[in-house]
Amino acid sequence: IIIMYQTFQGIPISLLCILFWRYSSYQWVCVSGLIKRDNGSMEKELGELRRSRPKPPVGGDFTLSDSFYFTRRGIESIVEDEVTQRFSSEELVSWNLLTRTNNDFQYISLRLTLVYGLGIFVRYCILAPLRITLACIGLTWLVIGTSAVGLLPDWRIKSWISEWVHVMCYRICARGLSATIHYHNRENKPKKGGICVANHTSPIDIVILCNDGCYAMVGQVHGGLMGVVQRAMVRSCPHVWFERAEMKDRHLVTKRLRDHVNDKKKLPILIFPEGTCINNTSVMMFKKGSFEIGGTIYPVAIKYDPKFGDAFWNSSKYSMVSYLLRMMTSWALVCNVWYLPPMHQKEGEDAVQFANRVKSAIAHQGGLVDLQWDGGLKRAKVKESFKEQEQKKYSSMVVGEDSHSD
Repeated sequence: IIIMYQTFQGIPISLLCILFWRYSSYQWVCVSGLIKRDNGSMEKELGELRRSRPKPPVGGDFTLSDSFYFTRRGIESIVEDEVTQRFSSEELVSWNLLTRTNNDFQYISLRLTLVYGLGIFVRYCILAPLRITLACIGLTWLVIGTSAVGLLPDWRIKSWISEWVHVMCYRICARGLSATIHYHNRENKPKKGGICVANHTSPIDIVILCNDGCYAMVGQVHGGLMGVVQRAMVRSCPHVWFERAEMKDRHLVTKRLRDHVNDKKKLPILIFPEGTCINNTSVMMFKKGSFEIGGTIYPVAIKYDPKFGDAFWNSSKYSMVSYLLRMMTSWALVCNVWYLPPMHQKEGEDAVQFANRVKSAIAHQGGLVDLQWDGGLKRAKVKESFKEQEQKKYSSMVVGEDSHSD
């Protein structure tokens, strides 16, 4: 490593890219900054490279040329890794007359600029006021309607009226976003006493799913306007809200959720196991807690069409209010929702394996990239134990299985 550092010190990064590209089985598009990778694992790629050259007589499988492979992979990860790019807006193949990409608006031609200006007038002066009005009406009716339903006696008709009020108000809010939703395989819709798990792109995911049915929400108690809505909703429907101190008690959370699932008369619980919003291109690691409760899991895949607006909420860049204003000034919110067949935990399968199996099914159906990384890396650092695990894996690849076992 010291020899390589002294050798390449002072060489421009662009020249290093060209150098390693010549010794690589990949092709790098250095001009645009986009790296094209194959889908194979590092073990498979390194094994193919080693099969193309004679094996050393002693010292395992390692040869000096392996350093080029690992250095290239390191530069690839620095330029474009698999994690951080999932927390920024998805880049579009073509411009959609919105400044919804990672690059600022650039002047192209006078005609296109005039069309863009006309689009701004339509979106901000005509569509936005109408959408904001509809959203306010939907939220107001949600608070008033659920509060009124909460005063009714606890009869069977109360739950029916509560579901009707919830769905009606969510549909009004969806009209405020100009949402066009296509639901597929409705025969697999979540049923009472089950758990609905879905990939998470935006808080609007709740509005999208509740347009086609009613769910019991799970979350932390908030203050302000959100707290008013939560208190009104829980009067008519058994939502599961936790205080901040209760959220840290894992056993208490699991017990309350399990009690809810065991009651077959209660609405299915809606959970987003990723724990954070991902930019509509991938599905990241599912937390195992949702899969330790028991009961039937109903997977749902949600995929937004980025041509009409960017549904991803970058919470580190935009507040909730500014994000909603951006959505209401987009052209439309177009998405597809797939209800997957219900899934159960197999015999001998732990919660982590079950979560990964459900995640893979959602990613495959929604055309999303299936990643094993934790979405918590959006704000937290990588754990030392995970670093040690990766170091052991790389060590076995460098030294070879024979020398590693010795």
